[in-house]
Amino acid sequence: MSGAGAFRDDFGASVVVALVALPLCVGVAVASGVPAELGIVTGVVGGLVTGWFRGSSLQVSGPAAGLTVLVYEAVSAYGLPALGVLVLAAGVLQLGMGVLRLGRWFRAISLAVVHGMLAGIGLVLIVGQLYALGGVPAPGPTLAKLGGAHGLATGADWVAVALGAGTIALLVGWRRLPPRLRVVPGALVAVAAATALTVTLDLPVEKVRVTGVLDAVAPPAWSDFGVLASVGALGTVVALALIASAETLFSAAAVDRMHDGPRTEYDRELIAQGVGNSVCGLLGALPMTAVIVRSAANVEAGARTRNARILHGAWLLLFAVAVPGVLEAVPLSALAGVLLHAGWKLLPARAVAALWRTHRGEAVVLVATALAIVTTSLFEGVLIGLVLAVAKAAWETSHVHIEEAWEGEELCVRIVGNASFLRLPKLLDALEALPQAPSVRLDLGGLRHMDHACLTALEGWERKRMPLPGREGVI
Repeated sequence: MSGAGAFRDDFGASVVVALVALPLCVGVAVASGVPAELGIVTGVVGGLVTGWFRGSSLQVSGPAAGLTVLVYEAVSAYGLPALGVLVLAAGVLQLGMGVLRLGRWFRAISLAVVHGMLAGIGLVLIVGQLYALGGVPAPGPTLAKLGGAHGLATGADWVAVALGAGTIALLVGWRRLPPRLRVVPGALVAVAAATALTVTLDLPVEKVRVTGVLDAVAPPAWSDFGVLASVGALGTVVALALIASAETLFSAAAVDRMHDGPRTEYDRELIAQGVGNSVCGLLGALPMTAVIVRSAANVEAGARTRNARILHGAWLLLFAVAVPGVLEAVPLSALAGVLLHAGWKLLPARAVAALWRTHRGEAVVLVATALAIVTTSLFEGVLIGLVLAVAKAAWETSHVHIEEAWEGEELCVRIVGNASFLRLPKLLDALEALPQAPSVRLDLGGLRHMDHACLTALEGWERKRMPLPGREGVI
């Protein structure tokens, strides 16, 4: 394709992606407890800064629903001024991981943990946005929100609920329309329809508060960096960096399957995200990650090069500067509907069903990770999931069995498999159950792995079974 043709395709795709990104940027910011403009700032940086890098040519970055829970917790705990410091530190950490070429290792994370993380984020997002949908103040952490859910019916603003429900219905129905009618993104149509209805009927619902992009940008002061002395804040930085990196690289793998262009260079993409988050931190904005919804829209709209994602950032900046007053007419319940729909799509119901039929242990890890996130926090829940995945893998790979054969009066005991401390009790029970013999030969040639605990235990068993001096087993 000629350069002019490619640019024409990229230009058209950039408009589509910007229209998809605009309501999501605002919705994610509001759900994160920060000014709406900061979401747009992150979207602009994701295009105009991260878009220049060659890591992944077609995936698009910006604020993501997957980081909403963590950002909300961070802002609640440390305040909005500290957000820029946390995001900047996370960006620097991502840069370091990219320079050290750690990007490829994110592909080693258990898929069950990833699906469980997304499911937990989806559940927390749904629970939180139910209150925003009804115009009811949220009582606190997720468990408190679940406990107070019975009060939603009595305290809800039913006009706002109707707007939000209509937004969700339009989003669901939009995908069922013929492709030629879905040129305009469903999220934009749903939010625009709710906004038009609110303005036309002068509905008394809460709307987005706008102060202006330049007024919302607040670079961190030197005094704000003191928050990094807190262990909890450092944990938040690590969580932001790891979750944003994992979501970016998993998104890249998915986007690579959608087109025939250049494949993602994981380490370069990690560096690009680190630079983008460092800039977002310096501007006091939300953290960014590659977002599969925008990336898929970019590919489906016919983008050919990274020019599409760069231009999408320019469109977002134009919208924010030229028509900031339009955002003030957007009802919060409509954005809550968009995020409820996004949260629902994060729930991997089909993945759980498929895993339960084929790998039940993986399904258990997935569900446990999601529940841990709901009951504790995103960072702790993911750590619990990773520990469970490692424990499951260690248990499943530590299979060991004993083969016995008589060679005259000598009992030959051959141990095959992986001998680790996890299977040591079973192994010793099996050895103790072997018949007595005048002579015993222990053959460990069939072991692929043996840890020190097993070696020590087997040497002790052999000495006990071989009282005659000078007899040694094959170890």
